[in-house]
Amino acid sequence: MFGKLSFKGGVHPPYNKGQTAALKIEILPPPEKVIIPLSMHIGAPAKVIVKRGDKVKIGQPLTEPGGFVSSPTHSSVSGEVSSVGSFPHPLGQHLTAVEITNDNNDDCIEPAPLGKDWREAAPGEIVQKVSESGIVGMGGASFPTHVKLSPPSDKKIDTLIINGAECEPFLTADHRLLLEKTDDILCGTLILRKILGAQKTYIGIEDNKPDAIEMVKSKLSDSKFSDIKLTVLHTKYPQGGEKQLINAITKREVPSGGLPMDVGCLVQNVGTAYAVLDAVCNGMPLYQRVVTVTGPTVKKPANLLIRIGTPVKYVLEHCGVDFAATKKVIMGGPMMGLAQSELGAPVIKSTSGLLALDEIHDGIRSYNCIHCGHCLKACPIHLSPSVIAKFVDKSIYDEADKWNVLDCMECGSCAFVCPSKINLIHFMKLGKFHVMAARKAAAKKAEEKKE
Repeated sequence: MFGKLSFKGGVHPPYNKGQTAALKIEILPPPEKVIIPLSMHIGAPAKVIVKRGDKVKIGQPLTEPGGFVSSPTHSSVSGEVSSVGSFPHPLGQHLTAVEITNDNNDDCIEPAPLGKDWREAAPGEIVQKVSESGIVGMGGASFPTHVKLSPPSDKKIDTLIINGAECEPFLTADHRLLLEKTDDILCGTLILRKILGAQKTYIGIEDNKPDAIEMVKSKLSDSKFSDIKLTVLHTKYPQGGEKQLINAITKREVPSGGLPMDVGCLVQNVGTAYAVLDAVCNGMPLYQRVVTVTGPTVKKPANLLIRIGTPVKYVLEHCGVDFAATKKVIMGGPMMGLAQSELGAPVIKSTSGLLALDEIHDGIRSYNCIHCGHCLKACPIHLSPSVIAKFVDKSIYDEADKWNVLDCMECGSCAFVCPSKINLIHFMKLGKFHVMAARKAAAKKAEEKKE
């Protein structure tokens, strides 16, 4: 086992995990209706294959992939398709989704595991099962897992890293999975290792989870898990970012504009490893996930196993949220999560937490940059947020591009430490939007010239 590892940069926000860290995972009863969006992943939205009036079972496909970088969705309840239309989405928009009225019978499809021992299966067979099961990154990025497990032939993956850092404040869903589903996560890790043919496999856990560290350490004494190494990470945000995790564990640095595969690494979340095991060995697609529900206005904080598509309001009501005192609801963590404008939006595959907060900070006055350099020191990507922000503020987007604004992971560390209270993360996001738009426009113009 390694010593406590970390990366250069980052911050130490109040972690506030005490409310739920010791609470075992509970099963949330399903709601009367679920809303399953077509888009719960990076890439093309899925295509609907059901219609209003269709009877469905738990685990039944509702959609098919809309392209290679896409993922199918499955019913999380049994019942009847009551609508296919526009519904609130956690991204703040109204997007196409399948609404299902629950018949409360919990009828399930016949589980369809791989059909053979995964050790004897070809990697492509396992990847196909992962794809059919609708598995995406469970840590928040929601990148289709089968795509991540299919790197180009010239990108040899020699190192697999399982991310158990869970560095976002308040969230403890991964922590509980590590404690309660340890064997399954480690078996899922071995399946991922086989697919990639990785020579080295690590599972990284921050040192603020000593019980999870001890649990995993005890399991790794079993010879069947001997190829997995435990790495204890220094507690720091955003230690769970894949580039930061790679740097902390391997000392490799993903190049600007590059991907982990460029340095022979691949990172998967512990929840993803568990979902892979469930699909390959138990034959069940991704239709539910563990979510931390907490915050100052939550009377009964919990780690809940929630059906995908469950409305946020239903979850909060179950946990006794004081809606009168609640000023903001965030899906995810406080650093990178999204404030919800409509509580009718559903829990989706990437929902790691629901936070109910009792105060908001509107209109915080910002002051001129004092050139203190705090944002430079905090940035885990080693950017210059204050410089980029000035270019973006003046609409000089080509310079923001030259200063690598697209490398920003939007972690918010820069804004967290800024003594002038400049909303640096706003400028970084805005700059990325305009730079990407400019690049697309240039590419389109180049194509038109060819024609």
